[in-house]
Amino acid sequence: MLIEDLRATLAAGDVHDAVLLDIGAGVGAIHHQLLEDRVSRAVHVDASTAQLAAAKEETERRGHSSRVEFLFGDFVALADTIASADIVTLDRVICCFDDMHGLVQRSARKAGRFYGAVYPRQIGWMRIAIASINLLQRLKRSTFRVFLHDPGAIDAELRGAGLERRSRRQTLGWEVVVYARAS
Repeated sequence: MLIEDLRATLAAGDVHDAVLLDIGAGVGAIHHQLLEDRVSRAVHVDASTAQLAAAKEETERRGHSSRVEFLFGDFVALADTIASADIVTLDRVICCFDDMHGLVQRSARKAGRFYGAVYPRQIGWMRIAIASINLLQRLKRSTFRVFLHDPGAIDAELRGAGLERRSRRQTLGWEVVVYARAS
């Protein structure tokens, strides 16, 4: 849904040759799709070596290697060294950070024109699901936790950074939003 909404927003603005910054990019699903039409270059940031390896392999297979820069690490720690981009995306990333404010503020500053994100809805059954995931993580002695941040607080951070919401959709468990830089 995020890719679909971004494509619609970019088409409405007749945007071509944009630069994408995909934070927590995983296997690169967003840049793999957007490099096909509206995006000319992408910066892929992820803290998982396995995800980076898979993304690099698929990027090479698709013939996009010269158009994607891969960065390993925590975006918040790397933010000062990363250039701004036309589009910034965080697909199911905000819920992986306890410091939502720091992540959203730093990433919003990098968004030259558009910002897209997917994060959990703040509803009862998601609270239970996240608590269950975190219990399993504790039992496995993993330090990784999932967080359920207030969508209103996320929206306030983005609006405070000069972004205006263009679209918002909800699934059973997720909110999908696209913002544009206020002119």
